[in-house]
Amino acid sequence: MRGKRGLQAAYFVSDSTGITAETLGSALLANFPGVEFRRHTIPFVDTIAGAHNVAQDVRKATVVGAEPLVFATVKSAEILRELGESGAVVIDLLGGHLRELEDALGSPASEQLGQYHGVGNIERYFARMRAVEYAIEHDDGQSMRALDIADVIIVAPSRCGKTPTTMYLALQYGLLVANYPLTDDDYPADGLPAAVSRYVDKCFGLTTTPLRLSQVRHERRPSSTYSSLAQCTLELRRAEDLYRRNRVPFLNSSTKSVEEMSAVIMQSMRLRS
Repeated sequence: MRGKRGLQAAYFVSDSTGITAETLGSALLANFPGVEFRRHTIPFVDTIAGAHNVAQDVRKATVVGAEPLVFATVKSAEILRELGESGAVVIDLLGGHLRELEDALGSPASEQLGQYHGVGNIERYFARMRAVEYAIEHDDGQSMRALDIADVIIVAPSRCGKTPTTMYLALQYGLLVANYPLTDDDYPADGLPAAVSRYVDKCFGLTTTPLRLSQVRHERRPSSTYSSLAQCTLELRRAEDLYRRNRVPFLNSSTKSVEEMSAVIMQSMRLRS
């Protein structure tokens, strides 16, 4: 890398929402843990004038720091050329792959912008919205209604990552996901809590490390029994014993992102979006 380490500007530029540029660009940058990146996401750059403004901003970053990186998901060759005038290293995340697909499919790529993150298939869109409504209704054991139609029921002690994982699976994949909190009242029974015991085949457990759980809980209730290391250790040990006795698959969430946890859950439960 030609830039000065520790001061690397990274721009994610897109003619749509910028989500794809940020996701793919960040995946590439993750391979360079020794470099600190200052990240900027710039969506809806769909005109030459807009690209010119971005190029000016990037050029300023070139002057004050290291040579910037621009990760671009734009279809227009003219816009790409304008971005190239910035003096940055421009990485076209779509271009080569689109040409390969055009050759393989014998069909030109659509020139319409923002197709991936648009509404697209209306049925799929409404399925995701229904899944989000289901997730909200069934968050933290608030409702036991219609658990029979759930794709998965996430079971875990408080603050192990149930809610963000539930919402990600619902919004990203349109899956019907409920989650249920394990509390002191659910022990020392051998089986799962009565509310979810009928659906053991749909259950997936989460755990974490006692120290991590204590830290997270301390932010919510500092200096409480709830956040004490002893209480966290006890709850996690009980939960893992419960998972093993009932053959509920589970994973440790302490070092995994929501995306990684969701991928493991989908693979383990053989779910498809």
